[in-house]
Amino acid sequence: MTLKKALLRGILGAPLGVFIGYTITILISLINPTGGNYYPVVPQLAAQLDSEIMAVTIQYVLSAMIGFAYAAGSAVFEVEHWGITKQTILHFIIMTFTGLPVAYLCHWMEHSFRGIVLYVAIFIGIYLIIWLSQMYFWSRRIKGINDKLRENK
Repeated sequence: MTLKKALLRGILGAPLGVFIGYTITILISLINPTGGNYYPVVPQLAAQLDSEIMAVTIQYVLSAMIGFAYAAGSAVFEVEHWGITKQTILHFIIMTFTGLPVAYLCHWMEHSFRGIVLYVAIFIGIYLIIWLSQMYFWSRRIKGINDKLRENK
């Protein structure tokens, strides 16, 4: 992994972060009890800033930042001299310390101890599901390659 590769991934990941950020606002709008209204930002963020356009701008920038960090952070899995445990822990730390502050600042989570614990629990659950599915996928793929190598001997 090179810094250049991580930065390029980050740049490509920023628009994906914006897409995910706005997908979140659509989902929040769908489950909001006020019924049928779209909120481009969580109403609490707009109220906190007294400006919907400023709230949208901040959410846009923070969503791009999270996309950048998540995409660039995936490069840790290409540092071959690190074991999978070190790679996973570092990746998890990058994702957590990027995602949690953005979710908090954008009001995607309740601003309370309970809200933080719930966010972290959901984050860990989703992270584990994705990580386990990736481990399964790659172990099956490696097994297939090894089987083909044994057949060709």
